[in-house]
Amino acid sequence: MHKNYTSLGLMSGTSGDGVDTSIIKSNGIDQFDIIKDKYYEYDSRIFEEIHSIKEKILKKSDLEKYHKDLLDLERKITIFHAKIVKDLKLSNANILIGFHGQTVYHNSNEKISKQLGDGKLLSQLTQKKIIYNFRKNDLIHGGEGAPLAPIYHQLVATQKNISMPVCFLNIGGIANITIVKKGIGSYDLLSKDIGPGNCLIDNWVRKNSNEKFDANGNLASIGNINEIILEQAQELYLNRINKQKKSFDTNDFDISFARGLSLEDGAKTLTDFTASIIGEELSLSLSRNESNKLNEILVCGGGRKNLYLINKIRENLSSDLKLKSIDEYKINGDFIESQAFAFLAIRSFLNLPISFPSTTGCKKPCSGGEIVEN
Repeated sequence: MHKNYTSLGLMSGTSGDGVDTSIIKSNGIDQFDIIKDKYYEYDSRIFEEIHSIKEKILKKSDLEKYHKDLLDLERKITIFHAKIVKDLKLSNANILIGFHGQTVYHNSNEKISKQLGDGKLLSQLTQKKIIYNFRKNDLIHGGEGAPLAPIYHQLVATQKNISMPVCFLNIGGIANITIVKKGIGSYDLLSKDIGPGNCLIDNWVRKNSNEKFDANGNLASIGNINEIILEQAQELYLNRINKQKKSFDTNDFDISFARGLSLEDGAKTLTDFTASIIGEELSLSLSRNESNKLNEILVCGGGRKNLYLINKIRENLSSDLKLKSIDEYKINGDFIESQAFAFLAIRSFLNLPISFPSTTGCKKPCSGGEIVEN
């Protein structure tokens, strides 16, 4: 019997709105129990600084250009995470903490994935064992550094007795999929980013209103589509360079093509654009992998709450593919990623692989995550 570990996953996604936290118990292999899930919203100053700096970091040289600003923001983000750990009142002195940090730049071609989060400082502030910088080792071994959640998706499908093959669709800032063909014991996984998730919609709403996102897709639902702009954007996307990328940055997409539209019309046009990409990429990816045998597409992440977006994705899907919320399996779809990084922390601590050739494109299965403790 394998030893169980308690682990806290701290995940701040590409939406940059706050930190999802999950405490799990797991042996890092074939079992997990969820102890607690909780969300902590960033204060408005950190939220604004994250999105301000992300808009400035457009190329590798910008990381050096804004080095001091990044260090300052990293310290604020790390202290925010330390306060979360304190608030959670962790009684287990041996708990592992999987600290993802806040992604501000990801470019797989340059082998760079920059997350703001000082693991050493967090360890000093919390007196806990911290596992962080999860993507570095994968990049070193030829991978794209993302997606990293597939091995956890496989565990969820196995433990919840979900019929396989099954597809997990995560709609965060970026939309990505994992196809789990077989249960634990097999590395028969396929995964990749498939396009924008919430990033275009959120960016539009932030820049054109006092809101952070389009709740339930309410704005899009009352807007009008600009068909000419939508068709032009779709054509540009279809003819993009480097279609083989497995991972995206939110800065790979921009809202400039919607400039001049009203708040509602822009939200509708951008949502329809996003849904068309997700629907088409799902249909293409799953048809290549015997979609007629695939049982379900399980949707997780914040985008699953945008009812207009979900309905539009359904319209763009092949008729034989069905979307289903992962919540129907009594799993809170808001916390899959934070649970995943709690699980990845355990696997990193045990030196077990967290990324695979069929998920990130790395040369061989490899572990990841740097470990620091006082």
